[in-house]
Amino acid sequence: MYKNLIAALCAFGMFFNFTLAQTTDPSKSPLKVGFVYVTPRLPSGWVHQHELGRLKLEKSMNQQGLSVQTGFVENVSEGADAERVIRDMAQQGYGLIFTPSFGYMEPTMKVAADFPDVKFESITGYKTAANVATANARYYEGRFLAGIAAGRVSKTGIAGYVAGFPIPEVIQGINAFTLGMQSVNPKAQVKLIWIDTWFDPAREREAAMTLMNQKADVLAFHTASEAVMVAAQERGKLAIAYHSDMRHVAPQAQLLAITHHWGDYYSKRAAAVINGTWQSKQTWGGVREGMVKVEAFGPRMPARVQTEILRLQRAMGKGSLQPFTGPIFDNQDGVVLAQGQTMTDEQILNMHFLVRGVVGKLP
Repeated sequence: MYKNLIAALCAFGMFFNFTLAQTTDPSKSPLKVGFVYVTPRLPSGWVHQHELGRLKLEKSMNQQGLSVQTGFVENVSEGADAERVIRDMAQQGYGLIFTPSFGYMEPTMKVAADFPDVKFESITGYKTAANVATANARYYEGRFLAGIAAGRVSKTGIAGYVAGFPIPEVIQGINAFTLGMQSVNPKAQVKLIWIDTWFDPAREREAAMTLMNQKADVLAFHTASEAVMVAAQERGKLAIAYHSDMRHVAPQAQLLAITHHWGDYYSKRAAAVINGTWQSKQTWGGVREGMVKVEAFGPRMPARVQTEILRLQRAMGKGSLQPFTGPIFDNQDGVVLAQGQTMTDEQILNMHFLVRGVVGKLP
């Protein structure tokens, strides 16, 4: 059967990679769970963390005695190509499809409308339907902690930030990082470069080099490759790894890593489909839920700063540390949040300003 399936897919110019988790009941058809990846599978980064989540899903299903077959397609461009791949998966009998990239949201909604019996999970999207759920993580929580670390170790008081697209998720991270840095160095600046792509190692590297030439001695980024980390390693600067631990390419440059963890979420959602309890909902988890962590400290991280960051991370997990607490000003000196106020989730989700201290602007 699988040989015929592969042959059919190849005839359409698409090959779905899949594995089959062990099952205690071979008579039952396994739930087919699909993943669409926006870049190739790399040793670290955004897609790597979702691949780890897929593998953990398989392991978890094994342990629960549930029958699951997972498949993935990698390096799928956002837009029409994504719609084609997602539609192909639905046509091939996948009962649950995860689409982890913001640009997959609209294609997911289009396909979902034509396959009401298939469950879809739009990761980082915000639109839902009866068969479409959304999930995202509070990445900004890790960014705030990383900003504190950057503020403690930076000698120039200037950090650089390479960013993909100006969506709220990215803007939240830029602002949280800046506020964290300014909480320990009020004069700190964060110089920002937009590159208008999630994955272009050459452009990511070029932006990193430009920022270091502008006196940034700590770099952060919201893109999908390791290019910024490699550039920092070459220049003897420091950098914040994003999505996953990147010490394998930047053993001296990595100050710490903000890591994302999807395995538990994926496992729970697959089990819900199998058990008939899946419902469309919006999930937004952070440090408290274990979806975001600051870890993988590098050799140039002072022990006292590491201790401070871990202490603050515990406080954040308990809800006693909120990154977006007033007073907050934008970088045009406008008042965004008054003293003593804390931003609501709705305000954070719709964030469209840059805080004071960010040297740059929204496109």
